[in-house]
Amino acid sequence: MTNEEITRLLKKAYSDEIETVMNYLTNSIVLEGVSAEEVKESLETDIQEELGHAEQLGNRLKQLDERPPASYDFEARQESLQPPEDSTDVLSVINGVLDAEEDAIETYRDLVDAATDGDDPVTEDLAVTILSDEEAHRTEFRGFRREYQD
Repeated sequence: MTNEEITRLLKKAYSDEIETVMNYLTNSIVLEGVSAEEVKESLETDIQEELGHAEQLGNRLKQLDERPPASYDFEARQESLQPPEDSTDVLSVINGVLDAEEDAIETYRDLVDAATDGDDPVTEDLAVTILSDEEAHRTEFRGFRREYQD
């Protein structure tokens, strides 16, 4: 893998984290109902963590003499994480979160591989740390989904 691949993946991960923050925030605001409260609280907590991930990725890009993507560089991709028409449709939000987490996990695994091949242990360490966080989020929302499917 080249440094260009590492940079591309860092920029994708940065943009994905920013999009996730936007969608988690919106969903935490619009979801309604007694059954939505626990999911809303989890999203509110995760917003800060995802924002922290974006900040770490942006700083790593800066260390590599690159610029983090800005709004004009942004391309939205999280279709399944858009707020549901029915504000009580908590399951659709849970499934959207799981889709976003799966995508993030794939991106961070690719970044670990690229950084390993590119002899970039700092980026590798960052990607492994964030990967762990994303896997924990996935586990939490899998639990939420099981509760809704029972």
